[in-house]
Amino acid sequence: MKKGHFLSLTLASIMLAGCTNTPTDNKALFDSTIYSNDISKKAFSHPVEGMNNEELDLFIVGRSFFTIPWVEAPAATTARDGLGPLFSANTCKSCHPGNGAGVAIDEQDAMRRDLVLRLARFSGSNLNNVSKMKMGFTPDPIYGAQLSVNGTHDTPYEGYSKVSYKEESGVYKDGTPFTLRVPTYSIEQLQYGTLHKETVISPRIALALVGLGAIEKIPQEAILKHEDVEDRDGDGISGKANWVISNQSEEKELGRFTWKASSPSVIFQSASAASNDMGLTSPYFPKENCSEQQTECLEAVKGRHEFDLPQERLEAIAFYLKHLKIPQPRDFERKTEAQSLFNTLTCNRCHVERYTTSDGADIAPYSDFLLHDMGEKLSDGHPDFLATGSEWRTPPLWGIGLYKSVSGEANYLHDGRARSIEEAILWHGGEAENAKEAFMALKKEKRQLLVDYLGTI
Repeated sequence: MKKGHFLSLTLASIMLAGCTNTPTDNKALFDSTIYSNDISKKAFSHPVEGMNNEELDLFIVGRSFFTIPWVEAPAATTARDGLGPLFSANTCKSCHPGNGAGVAIDEQDAMRRDLVLRLARFSGSNLNNVSKMKMGFTPDPIYGAQLSVNGTHDTPYEGYSKVSYKEESGVYKDGTPFTLRVPTYSIEQLQYGTLHKETVISPRIALALVGLGAIEKIPQEAILKHEDVEDRDGDGISGKANWVISNQSEEKELGRFTWKASSPSVIFQSASAASNDMGLTSPYFPKENCSEQQTECLEAVKGRHEFDLPQERLEAIAFYLKHLKIPQPRDFERKTEAQSLFNTLTCNRCHVERYTTSDGADIAPYSDFLLHDMGEKLSDGHPDFLATGSEWRTPPLWGIGLYKSVSGEANYLHDGRARSIEEAILWHGGEAENAKEAFMALKKEKRQLLVDYLGTI
């Protein structure tokens, strides 16, 4: 199989046959070849239709590398050895159950593998400084960019991560009370010394893998037209693109993926996750996640190949992720009223509903894919290329009402602190402060209308 051969498959060959760019209802917009009406735990796991046999084979290969566990080298299998030596999980699906969003804690209130701790010291904003900006930030000198809670049998894990919560009470304008879950994170039993004094800890939960191929095909200019860094229109919303440096081409590219829009493509993000979460090397991340102080990690037995995840296998994983069906919005009796409320509250200023992809497909992700300052309460202090500690990419909302069905539980925001869509809204601050205050001023029936509507898109 030639490297990258099938990645030239365009969405045009499988998407939206016969659909127009200005649909008037769900049936006109959502073609069954790429949209799924499944609401079960498999809602995010269906392949798009229209693939030929070779393409379907590649999809299946990619799915296998995504779901089957990796093992420590040396092993009887040479296809999936090379795990670690430091890692958090041994398979992609550990963090993305059913290709869905991660869940923060388990039944015993312990952090799950879906929630990881990212580590950073600082980051400049000069994109011309390529050597500094390849990672987008400066990692901890000992523990790197992410804490590994597991190690292979000869390599000590890096530390244990913990989260605790306290309840914070609040009241809507109509007197209805609510509570928010406020997290505190810590690291115990550090095995290789203390963290650098400037290192900040940033919890990140796994994002749902919805519509990645379509997002990658949104024309760059369609995203950039929503950028308003200086807030020239005076609406208090200043969307900013995150420009990242490709560690292969060393060229600036528009960030589209991750919580801080720090990844330009599905294949890059797949390689990054494989490196940080499972300790797998690839052409994108050729070095083991070992610092100079981690002797056991440096001396651990390596896999038999040049890369644990060669280019062809990495491309197969990206192919699989880019060719999963998108969940179809469900019928909502008061849709027109709810959409009007959504727009009146200015939610649509950041959660932009629709785009037309380069293949001519009309999609509705509800995101501008830009960075926004979300206020001090949501700040993690972790910069990422041009993103500051309080800036986050607007997360797409499509399929958000299916998170519980797919993952078994539903958490929201970058660290899963929000237990409901309503709580996620109440955490909004910064550029979204006015929208949140407007939501809090609504009567209970209107608030519920908006939340119910969001659960169907």
